[in-house]
Amino acid sequence: MRQPKVAHRYAKALFDLAVETNQLEIVREDIATIASHTTEDFRTLMMSPVINGDKKEKIFTTIFGAHVSKLTISFFNLLFKKGREVAVKEIHNAFDVMYREHHNIHIVEITTAAPVSEDVNTYLTNKLKARPRYANANLQVTNKIDESVIGGFVLQVGDLLYDASIRHDLAVIKKQFIENMYVQKLR
Repeated sequence: MRQPKVAHRYAKALFDLAVETNQLEIVREDIATIASHTTEDFRTLMMSPVINGDKKEKIFTTIFGAHVSKLTISFFNLLFKKGREVAVKEIHNAFDVMYREHHNIHIVEITTAAPVSEDVNTYLTNKLKARPRYANANLQVTNKIDESVIGGFVLQVGDLLYDASIRHDLAVIKKQFIENMYVQKLR
């Protein structure tokens, strides 16, 4: 069940508290630790409406109490008391977005037909940094392989999409042939 508003509110509260108490990096690491050590069975247990919040608090504290900060434990205990454990994954995603915005981190996704060298990644990120919006940004590159690109690349950063792929060029040519731009349309 998607609960984006609830997730955003809880993530914002945790983020603001972590910043206020100078524990932002610790809380981020805690959330990453919890996410990486969570199995499907554990998620099912935590989502179960049959198990009450107090029991979930005890289970969570027993498993993660020695590995995460008190602030993180308190936050998750609050989630269990309020019955908001179904939004944990969305809260984690919203917190991650807030963290990236706070540190001006942008995820650059480069999609190509075949693996590319680090030189290509560096060249493309340098081109991005030439734009005023990304001049002081911390760019994190992720590479994706998609053979349907055929050649060239597709670069996406947030709402910016630059499609320099052969697939895109072929689609444009196909559209031109279908519209037959060179024949005047009769009315």
